[in-house]
Amino acid sequence: MLIFMDTESYEQTQISAELLGDRRPFLQDGMTIVVEFYEEEALNATVPQKVTCKIVETEPVVKGQTAANSFKPAVLDNGVKVMVPPFVGQDEMIVVNTETMEYSERA
Repeated sequence: MLIFMDTESYEQTQISAELLGDRRPFLQDGMTIVVEFYEEEALNATVPQKVTCKIVETEPVVKGQTAANSFKPAVLDNGVKVMVPPFVGQDEMIVVNTETMEYSERA
């Protein structure tokens, strides 16, 4: 279960973590989430489309690897694995699209 707070009434609500599905790892403290309710039951929860994350593990830059369509694997601080361009290194902040679970841009 996850606990969310209404930003207007400060009322706290418990919602099943399963409602976020694959996007749950992108949940961060202080993030604004849109939750749709029908009566007292939560039906859907939406995280922002783009989230900033830190790369904790990736391969070093390979000299000469400049092909436009080449990507390398990277592990983010939330444990999610994404493919990033070769110029992005470890400990860099990137923006990830939470709908496609793909690299979007450098932060």
